[in-house]
Amino acid sequence: MLKRNHTLLVILCLFCTYILWGSTYLAIRFGIESFPPFLMAGLRFTVAGVLMYIALRFLGHQNPNWAEWRGASIVGFLLPAMGNGTVCYVQQTVSSSVAALSIATVPIWMAIFSSLWGHHINKLEWLGIVIGFLGIVLLNLGGSLHGDFFSAVLLGFAAACWSFGSVWGKHLSMPKGLMGAACQMLVGGAVLMLMSAYFDEAWPQTITAKSWGAMVFLVVLGSLAAYSAYQWLLKNVAPLVASSNTFVNPVVAFVVGILFANEAIANNEYIALVVIIIGVVLILTSNGEKETT
Repeated sequence: MLKRNHTLLVILCLFCTYILWGSTYLAIRFGIESFPPFLMAGLRFTVAGVLMYIALRFLGHQNPNWAEWRGASIVGFLLPAMGNGTVCYVQQTVSSSVAALSIATVPIWMAIFSSLWGHHINKLEWLGIVIGFLGIVLLNLGGSLHGDFFSAVLLGFAAACWSFGSVWGKHLSMPKGLMGAACQMLVGGAVLMLMSAYFDEAWPQTITAKSWGAMVFLVVLGSLAAYSAYQWLLKNVAPLVASSNTFVNPVVAFVVGILFANEAIANNEYIALVVIIIGVVLILTSNGEKETT
């Protein structure tokens, strides 16, 4: 029974990281039609973090100690704030499909950063890294990133921050269970709200129903469900399974972007999608499980 329940929970978490997370890129695009990017991301993670923290405390979960708060703060700064916040900023000028495709390079960065904790990058992983970065080059040769060097750099920065935080987080003291995700979202949301204040972002005068709907989607499904599911998978399944959403998210983002936002996908972006996924497959299926990722 326990094994069956674990399997069902894995399937549910994978659905969250596959479909829900793949759809958040379009939700971000709809959200920033009304909300400034850092304000929107800050509200998303702050509200989700507060709701989850209060619920967990009500259910009897202990408040994290200082070491656990420190670990959660580091990951919250790198993943929700620097990772997702940067993506929200870039999506002001870049389509949701291309943003998702750039973030699909996360396993490539994770393979690189894992070497800082003693992981030896084997030949197949190096091949995957080279192919993955070739896909990034192709992505920049045409389409919405062509000539937009700044956006390309920011998307690379977002993927690197998310990857570094995911790897480092395995070596940090972290709150138990879902409390870890709650604290990470709380800290990440607070950092994003400070960034919003620093850049003088103002509360929008008018907010469309589409943007409100996107905000609800991002808080409930993108954060409370999908982000928590990702953190659970990182701790409870093999790295290949936990990172397998990177195969699916760009495809989901491409499909929903075309269906619901009439996004135009350039031919080189389709090619880049295939090349990057090939690189990711090589890295995630290389011989020897990466103990640090």
